[in-house]
Amino acid sequence: SLWPVYFSMLIIISSVSGQCVLITCQLYEYHFIKEEMSWDEARAYCRENYTDLAQVFDLTDMRRLQDSAQNQTQAWIGLYNITIGDNRTWHWSLPGEEYTENKSCWAAGEPNDLKYPENCVRTRDKWVDVPCTNMHQFICYDDNKTFHLNDNQNKTWEEALTYCRQTHHDLVSISNPEEQRWVQERAKNASTPFVWLGLQYSCTLDLWFWVNDNLVCYERWASGGKTEDCDMSAAMTTGGQWVRQRINERFNFICIKH
Repeated sequence: SLWPVYFSMLIIISSVSGQCVLITCQLYEYHFIKEEMSWDEARAYCRENYTDLAQVFDLTDMRRLQDSAQNQTQAWIGLYNITIGDNRTWHWSLPGEEYTENKSCWAAGEPNDLKYPENCVRTRDKWVDVPCTNMHQFICYDDNKTFHLNDNQNKTWEEALTYCRQTHHDLVSISNPEEQRWVQERAKNASTPFVWLGLQYSCTLDLWFWVNDNLVCYERWASGGKTEDCDMSAAMTTGGQWVRQRINERFNFICIKH
């Protein structure tokens, strides 16, 4: 469980625009949002402002979070249900995190789908499945990677790289499906058909590599999108696929800040 580790570290309670309580540690942050939203709205808010709705295991630590916030309330977590026929399967909203059945986390008789459909989970002392349209406060998860879409600026690839390194950290790199999903969510809001990534092709080495010097281990190329040629770098479509583009083309771009 991640939560006991984090609570053993320094806990800082602060207000962000009067909306949330921030629990911070070396690697991750959890934000308790006091505004009430539906589950879908809460997930969209978390994905827009942080990373995703929180994954929660230890409910004792959840109570400590709520006690520290002086707020005994029901809150959405990132657990939701997909029903196919009579088969109900639970999933975490955070990509790459599989749900492991734990009866001790659920309230007695839950999940029961009583007010069908009850496909989302809120927590207080225990988990309860409720309709996703209910309005609750919620908890967001955030890692220290911040992806920033520059949707009001169109730059060449080299200009975008320079801008990111001067103002943030670097032009974005993608090393796994989770990062792909986070970047893709931001690319949807681009004002250009493509968004620059920090991936370039080296004619000398005859390979694609990331600007952080990592080799390409994870790929999401469109069909025919990886053709090697000099003066090419990779961009993402608003649908999330990677395509090569001439480096003098001008597009929106995504910076990453650690």
